Amino acid sequence: MSLTDALIALLIIAFALFALYDDVIMPRRHGPTKLRVALRRRHKIDSGIFIVLLLILLWNNVSNHGPQLSTTLLMVLCFMAIWLFWLRTPKLLMKNDGLFFGSVWIDYRRIQSMNLSEDGILVMQLEQRRLLIAVKQLDDLERIYNTLVEAR
Repeated sequence: MSLTDALIALLIIAFALFALYDDVIMPRRHGPTKLRVALRRRHKIDSGIFIVLLLILLWNNVSNHGPQLSTTLLMVLCFMAIWLFWLRTPKLLMKNDGLFFGSVWIDYRRIQSMNLSEDGILVMQLEQRRLLIAVKQLDDLERIYNTLVEAR
């Protein structure tokens, strides 16, 4: 196995571990989930460029009769990238004591203020940063507000 194949295999393992954490472990952490809200995707262009570059590498490997292991690893990596970046929906998980946003736990006590922008993005101000929460359906904003009121 070449160094390139080993790096691709490590990237595949990292994607698989993230998917396992995001879909299986995170909903079970910090108690039961009170609300699950689908979010809008961000960085579509970046992920599209990544997938196109992977397809170029795959085509180059096939046209130059490269190792079969490299071809297989690149196909698996392309599939995982498409699944993670385009098929999987990002989500906001609200629990009793906090929320998961971007796979990071945020305690409700850290939220200093909340505002709603004109284009329907909920802005939560933390101590040192802002969270920009763009929901798919505007009705979910009311559900988020009601869950936050119940939790406090």
